[in-house]
Amino acid sequence: MKRFLITCFTLVGLVVQLRAQSCLGVTMKAGAGFEVLSYNAKDKLTGRLLYTVKDVANDNGTMIMKMEVQSFDAKDKPQMTNSYQCRCKGNEFMVDMTSMMASQENPMMKDAKMTFTSNDLTYSDTYTVGSTLKDASLTGDGTMGGSMNVTYNLTLKNRKVASQESITVPAGTYNAYKVTADMSVATKTIVNLSFDFQAVSYRAPGVLWDIKTETYRKDKLMAYSVLSKVF
Repeated sequence: MKRFLITCFTLVGLVVQLRAQSCLGVTMKAGAGFEVLSYNAKDKLTGRLLYTVKDVANDNGTMIMKMEVQSFDAKDKPQMTNSYQCRCKGNEFMVDMTSMMASQENPMMKDAKMTFTSNDLTYSDTYTVGSTLKDASLTGDGTMGGSMNVTYNLTLKNRKVASQESITVPAGTYNAYKVTADMSVATKTIVNLSFDFQAVSYRAPGVLWDIKTETYRKDKLMAYSVLSKVF
């Protein structure tokens, strides 16, 4: 009986180890996650995003995390729930660019039926000021109103590590790296719309998620978000 119990506990331990895997030195398992608070340029709270790891699996040496994101408005009323994937292999952490759509409600795309293709957003476990990061993009094709064709393009180019600085957010104080990029968003329907932004994200070793993000248009701050909780 004693040997049987030891065997059972050993098997349970192995299952836990398999389900809780490491990505860039960070242990990930189902139920883990983080919370982000969003603000406008006038520091007014505009919403909250809750990200949760729903499953962790391994596919030929690549760790795959299935993520769920829930959005809440400024009054903390639930708005929507979406999902996307993250992958981790070697010293790279890759985020499916559909997360850019999953974390925000786009009124223009609300009734569209789309198929998206992602060129993943990639991060490393080490950062050097002055270094460059890979471009990322999201393209989508579909229909709106049953017959009108829709094309969507989002690109992040010229990504580089601009500086290193101390950042304090509700989740804590971090020695973070400032990553800048040029972001373009274009939607083609009957009317073609295109916007250019400057995107800033602050990344810290040992944390998979953005510490803080900022969005600028023509060098004017439009909105920002901060990491408020990691669990």
